[in-house]
Amino acid sequence: MASKVGKSSVAEGAKAPDFTLPDQDGRDVSLKDYAGKWLVLYFYPKDNTPGCTIEAKDFTALMGKLTKMGAAVAGVSPDSVKSHCNFIGKQGLKITLLSDPERKVVKKYGAWGVKKMYGRESEGLVRSTFLITPEGRVARAWNGVKAAGHAEEVVEAVKRLLSV
Repeated sequence: MASKVGKSSVAEGAKAPDFTLPDQDGRDVSLKDYAGKWLVLYFYPKDNTPGCTIEAKDFTALMGKLTKMGAAVAGVSPDSVKSHCNFIGKQGLKITLLSDPERKVVKKYGAWGVKKMYGRESEGLVRSTFLITPEGRVARAWNGVKAAGHAEEVVEAVKRLLSV
């Protein structure tokens, strides 16, 4: 199933908003740390929940392909560094997870808003992904992502962009 490419505060082709957030080991990670590489920056609601686990495990399974194409993956959620560390250990993840408890980066990227779940609307993190070029521009943006199959869709997008 294809993910919806929807509204975000960051348009495709625009400069990606800068960020600095702690990773699962408590080390600060910034956008500039990925200069010269493609970056899959994905936003997800919560560690150890069904959809978020599927997405993280899928990106982990595809890391070899992404690395060969010069891409890195970083997931962002409001969870704590400790929660990320536990999530990685429990699920055997090989991706970087960044902690944004104040939701500053989540909001910069437009991944916060009204979402529908079980027929009810609520404000929260909207599962979103941004493919950022080695020069720091947004090549592709997905908003309202369905977890299952999304990582494969991102890999295909990277392949298409590299073959141009």
